[in-house]
Amino acid sequence: MAQASASINIPAPPDQIWQLIGGFGSLPDWLPYITKSELREGGRVRHLVTSNGETIVEQLEKFDNDGRTYSYSILQAPFPVSAYLSTLRVQAAGQGHGSRVDWFGQFTPKGVSEDGASQLFRGIFENGLKALAARFASEKH
Repeated sequence: MAQASASINIPAPPDQIWQLIGGFGSLPDWLPYITKSELREGGRVRHLVTSNGETIVEQLEKFDNDGRTYSYSILQAPFPVSAYLSTLRVQAAGQGHGSRVDWFGQFTPKGVSEDGASQLFRGIFENGLKALAARFASEKH
């Protein structure tokens, strides 16, 4: 099983970041390459549309509002993987200096190497967290 992860420190309170990213349907609010998110099945399944028109369907597996974390699996996507499970988490960065946001996952590559699949998702996670940090950098705190 392959893995990928990315983390970033953001100079904003954890609750403020979680307010933006903690909703399972909130990806279009902060992730530039997701243009639409439609929640179905009582909010446990999200149908996403990417900026190039591809569809991704993901299912919420665990949600902990107090812990500021959720995990999700991919039901349908154009990615060369199966058995995908990923987690998004916001924590205090320590000593009251903003937040640390972690995005990590594991999956089984299909038709690509473990390294190739890991690089693909590491890039998605890193670019997503950079976009999130840029959004908070442009706001006044």
